[in-house]
Amino acid sequence: MAEASAIVAHALGRRFGDFTAVRGLELEVQRGEVFGLLGANGAGKTTAIRMLCGTLAPSEGSVTVAGVDMLRHARRARSRIGYVTQRFTLYADLTALENLRLQAGLYDVRGTRLAERLDWALERLELRAAAGERAGRLPLGFQRRLAVAAALLHQPDVLFLDEPTSGIDPLARQRLWELVYELSAQGVGVLVTTHYMDEALFCDRLALMDRGAVVAGGTPQALLARPLATPLVELQGPDVALLAALAGGPQVHERLPRAGRLRVRLQPGTDVAAWSAAVQAEAARRGAPLQVLAAPALELEDVFVDIIERRGVPA
Repeated sequence: MAEASAIVAHALGRRFGDFTAVRGLELEVQRGEVFGLLGANGAGKTTAIRMLCGTLAPSEGSVTVAGVDMLRHARRARSRIGYVTQRFTLYADLTALENLRLQAGLYDVRGTRLAERLDWALERLELRAAAGERAGRLPLGFQRRLAVAAALLHQPDVLFLDEPTSGIDPLARQRLWELVYELSAQGVGVLVTTHYMDEALFCDRLALMDRGAVVAGGTPQALLARPLATPLVELQGPDVALLAALAGGPQVHERLPRAGRLRVRLQPGTDVAAWSAAVQAEAARRGAPLQVLAAPALELEDVFVDIIERRGVPA
């Protein structure tokens, strides 16, 4: 394991009876790196993250976190990590401050350090006004911030964030990512799962999971440079309904409406120039203004859909 590694997983797998949730997971996250684990619901992300942070025993493989073997020394390893789950798991009947004090006690944060860390959490996560409120009555955004604060009180070396911004407003998402960058600059290794493709672009590296396995990975820039099996064309015009009508026929694999434009995925092997010329000719015949962009800038969603489709539908 490299000295700079915050997380290392080798041949990690988990079975539930005859169902394999995660298989052969190979993963390495560096200290100070923001690593994104992506995939649809059921892809295995949450099972993977639970094994990595020691709340679920793997069926096979090994995990090392912050230089500590999670399987042999789970308690010591867990003392080095912070974990924010998808769902709010703090005590609903306790106040925000009482929850923070309880979490601090679990990690033996006491005395002067306790006062300093509580003050930091209330200020940095903007929780001071909610400190005396029962956690179960707080709005979702405040609950997320409280969960993050609780995970960071003991200043962990590694932070796991499982869908941390799901359901919260854009401003809260932005502030959370600002904190993630602040932590990574301090050397904390961060592993985050997310459904938001714009958030995936905030990560240093990404891994895409499908059916329990990592099927692609790399920097966002490297993934966006991958060629697609289905050529992508973008039509722009004032009438999106007309664009959709023009972009028909057996050569069209999928149509993706956007504001004032239509992204069209063509079948593999389609002659893009010939198809575009035919669409433009039909638009001219109808007297409709149309612009065809034969090589629009790719989005991560384009790349990931292409990767999953190449794998095919499981039998």
